[in-house]
Amino acid sequence: MTKEDLFDQIQQKQSYLCVGLDTDIHKIPKHLLQTEDPLFEFNKQIIDATHQYAVAYKPNIAFYEAHGVKGWQSLEKTIAYIPDDIFIVADAKRGDIGNTSKMYARAFFENMNCDAITVAPYMGEDSVTPFLDFDDKWVILLALTSNAGGKDFQNLELAQGGDLFEEVLRKSAEWAGNDQLMYVVGATRAESLQRIRKIVPDHFLLVPGVGAQGGSLEEVSRYGMNSQCGLLVNSSRGIIYASDGEDFGAVAGQKSKELQQEMSKFLNSFL
Repeated sequence: MTKEDLFDQIQQKQSYLCVGLDTDIHKIPKHLLQTEDPLFEFNKQIIDATHQYAVAYKPNIAFYEAHGVKGWQSLEKTIAYIPDDIFIVADAKRGDIGNTSKMYARAFFENMNCDAITVAPYMGEDSVTPFLDFDDKWVILLALTSNAGGKDFQNLELAQGGDLFEEVLRKSAEWAGNDQLMYVVGATRAESLQRIRKIVPDHFLLVPGVGAQGGSLEEVSRYGMNSQCGLLVNSSRGIIYASDGEDFGAVAGQKSKELQQEMSKFLNSFL
């Protein structure tokens, strides 16, 4: 999916919502455990209820890998079920030496047909560029994450000034344009969005942490939005686990609609 295609979907749906499919077998409604494929059945009903409000879905690969072959089959069915006009992020956090990264890229871009993959930047340029060799596919580089331990390295002050995460932004922006490279920025780190936008004003940011993790959608939108929105705001637990009963799909749909309505307001205010 191109940047123009993604922005078109944002405009049409008046939404920049990404729904995280962090599907935990221990948290899904108990009645689904009797189905042939509980993970897929849960995801299917979530997608049915939310796709009109979401412009992206983000399956967290670990929740499927944990189940071995059956988990991968559930993931493949889930990705195939997502409508074609919705952006699919493989939240895999890969990144290794060049040949290995190339195989990861083929797995998620060619075999799974995802639009994007999250990648760790620690090993540098040659670990990231193999993911950039695919037309209309995206690398979403970890920049400033919302976990407490993220500050252990990301906020280290450099001798030349600034923090390490800022150097990651500056250096990686040399590897690809804003039509192929996005960044992960946690919603609970919204105070840093103005600094980030000074370095990468035109890139899309994938922003997890709104909802259950306490991030502010208004702050993220106010300080992170650019002329083409430039945001994919992810909510996982706050949507998919809003109910553990048989009405979980309907409740997820309602929570998605509420976020979409807020996003429409911010698009009209800040765009």
